[in-house]
Amino acid sequence: MFAGPPRALLWDVGNVVVRWNPRTLFAKIFKEPAELDGFLSHVCTMEWHGETDRGLSFADNIARLSALHPHYTGQIAAWWDRWPEMFSGCIAETEAVIEDLATRGVPQFGLTNMSSEAWPGVQAMSPVFRHFQDVVVSAEEGVIKPEPRIYEIALQRTGLRPDDLLFVDDSAANINAAAALGFHTHLFRDPADLRPMIQAHGLL
Repeated sequence: MFAGPPRALLWDVGNVVVRWNPRTLFAKIFKEPAELDGFLSHVCTMEWHGETDRGLSFADNIARLSALHPHYTGQIAAWWDRWPEMFSGCIAETEAVIEDLATRGVPQFGLTNMSSEAWPGVQAMSPVFRHFQDVVVSAEEGVIKPEPRIYEIALQRTGLRPDDLLFVDDSAANINAAAALGFHTHLFRDPADLRPMIQAHGLL
């Protein structure tokens, strides 16, 4: 049971505020769908990408993988050389909610699995990030969601209790980890559901 309703927001970034999908870039590079699928499933995997989220530099992570797959050196290098092309704009419904929450004075924070090299560029993609009082970037902490430690870091940085925060993320694993620690949570799927959910919590 929660002690009370949430009074602050903790936002994921990728696919909650900004749209991110490696296929957006690599569909331009691979013309055959089967090769694209194989590349993202067996070469540039999410597990491999997760090492940069933990703090490994793009240069080191790409060098390691290129040594294992020398025939894909150029394509692997594109993961960093052309990383902005993985993004396809912002989610307007989320931006509008963040702006309205800011108008009402609701504290807002970010918690993202992201490279510290990429974060400044992502931050520049939307003006709503100016409303975040603080953002926990996984690569700066050396730990990623859904590991409990990163939620503990978020609590330390915000100075709030878990039940003070409403955590919005598009990953069920991340949501489940936060819920287990006592956060209010919302699994982000349909942007149209966001505002009614926020209103149901009494924040708008």
